[in-house]
Amino acid sequence: MALGRLLHNHEEHAEAGGTIDRPRAYEIFTSIGFIGGRRAAYTRLATAARPRAGDQVLDVGCGTGYLSRIMAPVIMPGGRVTGIDPSPAMVDHATRRAPANCSYIVGEGQGLPFPDGSFDLVVSSLAVHHMPVEARPQALRQMFRVLRPGGRLLIAEFRPPVNPLGRRIVRALSAPAMRHSPQDLLGTLIPDAGFEVESEGDLPYLLYYVRATRP
Repeated sequence: MALGRLLHNHEEHAEAGGTIDRPRAYEIFTSIGFIGGRRAAYTRLATAARPRAGDQVLDVGCGTGYLSRIMAPVIMPGGRVTGIDPSPAMVDHATRRAPANCSYIVGEGQGLPFPDGSFDLVVSSLAVHHMPVEARPQALRQMFRVLRPGGRLLIAEFRPPVNPLGRRIVRALSAPAMRHSPQDLLGTLIPDAGFEVESEGDLPYLLYYVRATRP
């Protein structure tokens, strides 16, 4: 059985979406998956997001809050990170480890419970592939809505290894939703939501990112 199936609460389909409800197992799995480089990988993601002191940041699909905790000191003084995730177990795990300027709530990306223009920066890492395929366009429109004009977006997704052996290992260890091409997964979701794409490309540790702004 794939380790990915042990972490998810649903029958895995790339289109079906679902939540991860075993935060401790997820932390172990991701530490193994990044081969000791998780901190470095997420630091690269945080840097790519270009956080600034005083930023109000939203982390969509925050999971255990790992990226939030890396960004928290960078946006001080005056900045705050709000994380949202559909899994109560993940939100509880993140809340118990939260720095003073981080908070977490249960909710879905396709129905963000925040007023228009609430945030300077929205980030989402390894979360889009967990959303039902039909909900992904609405989730990106919601991210657009809650950003102020000129606000920034960073979406990061997993990219499968190029070499055949690496792909076989990924297939053995992960769920089907993580075997996609990130370009195929994201498609035109980001520009279709109204964003202007600034840059995109590969990062170390099998990550792919898209950085965009709200005009």
